[in-house]
Amino acid sequence: MNRTATQLLTLVRREVLRFVRRPYNTFLPPIITNALYFAVFGVILGSRIGEIAGVSYIQFVLPGLVVLGAISDSFENASFTIFHGRWNEYIQAVTTSPMSHRSVVAAYVSASALRGIVTSLLIVGVGLVFTSVSVAHPLYLIAFVLVITTLFGGLGVIGGLWASDFDYLTVMNQFILRPLVFFGAVFYSLEVLPPLWRTVSLFNPMVYMVNGVRYGMIGVTEIEPTTSLLVLTGAAVAVLAVDLALFKRGYGLTE
Repeated sequence: MNRTATQLLTLVRREVLRFVRRPYNTFLPPIITNALYFAVFGVILGSRIGEIAGVSYIQFVLPGLVVLGAISDSFENASFTIFHGRWNEYIQAVTTSPMSHRSVVAAYVSASALRGIVTSLLIVGVGLVFTSVSVAHPLYLIAFVLVITTLFGGLGVIGGLWASDFDYLTVMNQFILRPLVFFGAVFYSLEVLPPLWRTVSLFNPMVYMVNGVRYGMIGVTEIEPTTSLLVLTGAAVAVLAVDLALFKRGYGLTE
């Protein structure tokens, strides 16, 4: 193993251990929250709503909850670790190390994406308690989850560098990301919306993520999945390029 790979894996290991060692703060909340979602929306309301697009309501909302958990935890992990490192001034140990900026960004984003993936698997596990879980298109499902968690891990790096206090992190996660997901066709089909609002919803990027994961899991989508995947991949690459540029500039680290 060369030096670059060793440096990268060392930082990834540190970041992974940071959230693995505190499961009550990292993994227990999404388990409890999604159990409540499944109980209320899936079981109680789902029994009255019936089927959507040929599947039970609880199976219809499951992919959206997977997206919600994956992007929230990916974003939160990256933004918190970057900001906390700046706040307590220990991120300098990373920025002054021999690691390249590319390796630093890759390590933070990879660890954050991994947390998002673990969270999505836990949500699927909770879903298994309430309903059967199928995988209609596994390659699409894997691709969408990897791209989505990478994208929001990258956005979390930007958020962590931009935030000037902890309130900024709360605002970004709770008042920007989550509302976009809830209006991203998690709990409803786009077909039930009036034409105007359906058109407006298409400007919400979360709609494409939810439909992509939904296609991978249950084979149902209202948007062409390959196009969505290509657009999201392009967005992830662009965000990672911004991350790299910000680290090279020292934005939030030296200002």
